[in-house]
Amino acid sequence: MADKRDYYEVLGVDKSATADEIKKAYRKITKANHPDLHPGDKECEERFKEANEAYEVLSDEEKRKKYDQFGHAAFDPNAGYGGGFGGFGGFDGFGDIGDIFGDIFGFGGSRTKSRNPNAPRKGENLRATVTISFEEAAFGCEKEVSVQRVETCSECKGTGCAPGTTAEICPDCKGSGTVRTTQRTPFGMAQSTGPCQKCHGSGKIIHQPCKTCRGLGKVRRQTRLKVKIPAGIDNGQTISVTGKGNDGINGGANGDLLVTVMVKTHERFEREGTSVLLEQEISFAQAALGAEIEVPTLDGKVKLTIPEGTQPGAVFRLRGKGIPFLRGGGRGDQFVSVNVVVPKTMTSAQKEKLREYAVAMGDSSVAPKAGIFGKHKK
Repeated sequence: MADKRDYYEVLGVDKSATADEIKKAYRKITKANHPDLHPGDKECEERFKEANEAYEVLSDEEKRKKYDQFGHAAFDPNAGYGGGFGGFGGFDGFGDIGDIFGDIFGFGGSRTKSRNPNAPRKGENLRATVTISFEEAAFGCEKEVSVQRVETCSECKGTGCAPGTTAEICPDCKGSGTVRTTQRTPFGMAQSTGPCQKCHGSGKIIHQPCKTCRGLGKVRRQTRLKVKIPAGIDNGQTISVTGKGNDGINGGANGDLLVTVMVKTHERFEREGTSVLLEQEISFAQAALGAEIEVPTLDGKVKLTIPEGTQPGAVFRLRGKGIPFLRGGGRGDQFVSVNVVVPKTMTSAQKEKLREYAVAMGDSSVAPKAGIFGKHKK
C-alpha cells in the first residue's frame, strides 16, 4: 500500500472535487491511455489501470469517505478495515467499455450501463445542417450533406482482427466480459460482478489487430448522403433520417441522422406559418379608380383586382397560394398588402393636373400657381 499514489493525484483533481469533475478527469485519462489504442505500451496500460482503481473509489460516496479517513489502508484486507478491491469487483464506472469508445469515436448512443458489455447497442445519432431557398422549403427538394460516420471496418468486418486471424476467447471471463469477485465487508464476504480486467470487458483478446481500425472494429469516414427535404418545412426544423447515423455496436441498430434545415430569406415573400405575405405597391390612380395588376406568387404571376377606392394597407387574399401543409392535405393562402406610393418627382404638366384635381375636390390647402390658373381665368 505504501507504493500506491494518492487517488486524487492519479486523477489530477483536488480533494474537494465534485463527482462530475472526478468523472471528467477519469474519462480524459482513460481515453488517452486505453490499451486498445496503445497496443504493447505497458506504461499506458498501468496508467489506465491506476485510473480505474482510483475512479472506483472516488466515484463511490461511501468508498470515498473511507479513503479520505483511512487512505489506502481502508481497502487493504489485512488492515482490518473491511476493505479490499477484490479485482475491482462491482466497479460500475467502467461497467461498459463502450463508454470509453463512445468518447473517442462517438458511438454508443445511450449512456445507460449494461450488465452485459457484449449486448447490442444502438449507434449514436449524427447531426447536420442544410441551407435551402424559400421555394425549396415550400415545395420540397433533395439535398446532399457531408457527415463523419463511425462505420464497421470493411477490412475486418467489425471483428478487430487482422484478416485470416481470429480473437481468443478470454480465459478469465470465458467470453462474457464480466467476472465475479469476492470482497470482504464489515458484514462478511460479499460477491459482486464487474468487467474482466484481462479483456477490458470485451470478452475476447485480439493478438493480431486489424491495421485499418487498429483492432477497434470501427472506423470514422467522411460520407456524403442524400436527404429528402419534405414540402412545407420551416426554418429551424429538424428531420430524422433513420439508420444513417453511426453504426451500432455488437449488432445493434444504427443511429439516425438529424438534419436541421435553414431557409434563406426571400426578396419579396415572408412566411407566417403556412401563409405567404407580400407587400405590393400601387399608384394613387390605381387605388382611387381601381385596376387589375399582376402580383408574384410561389406558382408564378397571377392577376389581382384592385377595387375602386382601395385604401393604403388594404389586404387581399389569394386562396391556395401559400405554403403546402407539411403533412400534406392542402396549402395555405397568400396575403397581399397594398401600399399606395406617392411620387417623389413630377413634371409641370402632372403637377398642374393634380392641382386641378385638388380644386375639383374642394381642397383649399393646395394653392394654385398664379401663372397657371391666372391664365385660365383670363
